[in-house]
Amino acid sequence: MMSFRFRRSRIFYGIAILAILSIVFSIIGFEYMDERELASVGNNQPTEAPPGKVSVVVKIQSRVLEVYNDDQLYKKYRIAVGKSETPTPIGEWNVVWKDYNWGTGFGTRWMGLNVPWGTYGIHGTNKPWSIGQFASHGCIRMRNKDVEELFEWIPVGTPVRIEDRKIKVARSLKFKTAGSDVVALQLKLKELGYFQGRADGLFGSMTEEAVKAYQSDKGIPVSGVATKELCTALGI
Repeated sequence: MMSFRFRRSRIFYGIAILAILSIVFSIIGFEYMDERELASVGNNQPTEAPPGKVSVVVKIQSRVLEVYNDDQLYKKYRIAVGKSETPTPIGEWNVVWKDYNWGTGFGTRWMGLNVPWGTYGIHGTNKPWSIGQFASHGCIRMRNKDVEELFEWIPVGTPVRIEDRKIKVARSLKFKTAGSDVVALQLKLKELGYFQGRADGLFGSMTEEAVKAYQSDKGIPVSGVATKELCTALGI
């Protein structure tokens, strides 16, 4: 009887050890594959700081952050961006402040953007498995080792363009309104040659004049207000 119990105990502990080893090797394999996935955004990428003027482009749909050196693509990083209910704001922004260990969940570095309707930035994360996903509350997440590198490369004032997420305008836009839908309007008017400013999501006098110029050219009553109907005609 004792021999049977001893053998049963050995079998039990053997199964437990195998289960633990299976979990460990699974984690190692996941991390390895995750690193290979990271490498897929571009092989032989530079590790030295770009020597020229630096700018950043965030492509939401592909979850990739691109670094440009004198308007030439220099390096890519995989990122996490906002969930559908908390989207990352499209637009043309700038880095306005930088900090270390900005808060719990923000990783080792923080680079704040001048989005006028909320606090958004590029930062690290304590959830590296979220990289490559639509997972944040609107900020741009990077692996800590990546954000630490980027932090040293881009000074305050660096332009950051966030693009690729289509915005459906569901309201009339007019002077003093703000939001991602205003950005979509500004970008469209810029594409058509009516708007020359920065797509900053603020419907100011320059945006109003651009709307008026478009309305005048198209034979629409000139009001400076971008109604839902006008936005639909613009394709936004």
